[in-house]
Amino acid sequence: MGNDLIIRPQVPAKRPEISLPGLVFGTRPRVILKRSLWMLAAAFVLYFGVIGNLMHRIDANLDFTPPAPVEGGSHAVNMAEALITREVVTHRWTANDPIFFPTAFHDNMPNFQRGMMRAISRFTLELENQIGRLRGSSAIDSDLERASGLLQFPTDVWIFDLDQSFLPVQPAETQYEAAARALRAYNTRVARGLAIFETRADALAMTVERMASELGSRAAIVDEHVSADGFILDTVADDIFYLNKGMAYASYLLLRELGRDFENVITAQGLTRVWLQALDSLREASQQKPLVVLNSSGASSFLANHLHLQGFYLKRAILQLDEISRVIRATR
Repeated sequence: MGNDLIIRPQVPAKRPEISLPGLVFGTRPRVILKRSLWMLAAAFVLYFGVIGNLMHRIDANLDFTPPAPVEGGSHAVNMAEALITREVVTHRWTANDPIFFPTAFHDNMPNFQRGMMRAISRFTLELENQIGRLRGSSAIDSDLERASGLLQFPTDVWIFDLDQSFLPVQPAETQYEAAARALRAYNTRVARGLAIFETRADALAMTVERMASELGSRAAIVDEHVSADGFILDTVADDIFYLNKGMAYASYLLLRELGRDFENVITAQGLTRVWLQALDSLREASQQKPLVVLNSSGASSFLANHLHLQGFYLKRAILQLDEISRVIRATR
């Protein structure tokens, strides 16, 4: 009976221990599922939205100059090499990024880079066939032949190309880096007088004509897409727009530097004014920065059609480049 009168201290019930995952995700199945979905969505937005956007860069700087030019070499070849190196190494080549990369949902920069590489590839091809040879009678320069071939490599090939092999392959950026090295090797020999860089009027005419033809093919694509009268917002208009923007930008810089190489020819032919006008048209085509690329019905709409406007500047540049070619051919 005496023991019944003893008051025993109350021991608080021991709280169940909760692990760190339990604190983060919860302990009940419904809470775990809900929190997991929210965290997955946040990670998706952070990875593809924030990080991808930080990696997405369209560099259309008109004041760009080669950081390490070959002194005494061709200004245009220096520019071609520098543009390849800038897009492949400095900015990173994104046109072949697989679906799990942060830039997978950002297609404007890849299309811009594709357009640039297409313009550089066309210029290099004409360099191989026209400027780098003595009126087509001499052998093709080996470095130019290598650079031209490498620049034809598909832009979207990553480490694996399952259409060709299950084994790893050389990615596009590796091919383009090798092309840049070949262009530099050629230009180094030009500076030493060991390679041909013909500043003939007919070589300039042919090169300008072929570059205008390449721009013309892009202007035709603009016409075809605009005339289809599609929806004001579509997934194709911006692809066309940014590929054309890249082509116009690279063409502007290459022709600007080519004008320095052929300054005597341009001046002697009285083409300085129209040459500058062609550069101005390409500059305008490369500098449009719409927040959203709109594909309105054109004159019957109060909304803009950015492809239409871009196509106008491309066609104006084509006409001016064709005029340069015609004047040179007429005075031969």
